[in-house]
Amino acid sequence: MASSATKKLLLLSFFFFVVAASAGNFYESFDITWGEGRAKILEDGQLLTCTLDKTSGSGFQSKKEYLYGKIDMKLKLVAGNSAGTVTAYYLSSKGSTWDEIDFEFLGNLTGEPYTIHTNVFTGGKGDREMQFHLWFDPTADFHTYTVHWNPVNIIFLVDGIPIRVFKNNEKNGVGYPTSQPMKIYSSLWEADDWATQGGRVKIDWSNAPFSASYRSFNDQSACSRTSNATWVACDANKDSWMWTSLNDHQYGQMKWVQDEFMIYNYCTDYKRFPQGLAKECSL
Repeated sequence: MASSATKKLLLLSFFFFVVAASAGNFYESFDITWGEGRAKILEDGQLLTCTLDKTSGSGFQSKKEYLYGKIDMKLKLVAGNSAGTVTAYYLSSKGSTWDEIDFEFLGNLTGEPYTIHTNVFTGGKGDREMQFHLWFDPTADFHTYTVHWNPVNIIFLVDGIPIRVFKNNEKNGVGYPTSQPMKIYSSLWEADDWATQGGRVKIDWSNAPFSASYRSFNDQSACSRTSNATWVACDANKDSWMWTSLNDHQYGQMKWVQDEFMIYNYCTDYKRFPQGLAKECSL
């Protein structure tokens, strides 16, 4: 829990931000940015779909930029033989020293599990991958994927269950995203050179078009801006999400996920990092 002095300091550091208040309507919250009609907003703004065929994938981005927030999105992933496809859902700033918080969903052969690929970039540096399988079929129905990013930590959640935490260890020399506002991006694209079983399984275009669906976007607990001229203060003392970390029950949930469903952890990959693991791995 942050001290009162820390809260006041952090409040001053992002006094330009406004608490967001949009939920659910894709027309209001997002712009389709590529795909030549392959991404569509339907049902009066309550549903968004991205499709991929042999010519192109598709994608969209948020109208707002965020500096901290609890961002929820319901996704239903590509069904059937999704090998070689990637559904990306992430926040990112711009420039050569960008920050980024990633969910990527790597498709697989029919009946084989999806892989959730997570990563955190700070100052243009990533290599912080953790990967998981899921305890349900993510193609049968919509499930909620959440990025909860605040000055204390970044929490990745699936249906409200934490699967990963990246803590703010700036005091120990570990980069953390604290100053660069990020937009939300999502896309469906072909990556069969690496996405499925290390690229051994290629995409089967006879199953195209592939489709992923989105509902129930929620950024009500967030600080955001819509343009460079509209920065307003976040009330850091009011918004408890700003200081949330995991409680004991949630740590137990995360341990269950990591014990049962984690398939890769950069903090245990000595072969990949013979010069030594990242500093945060020992903190």
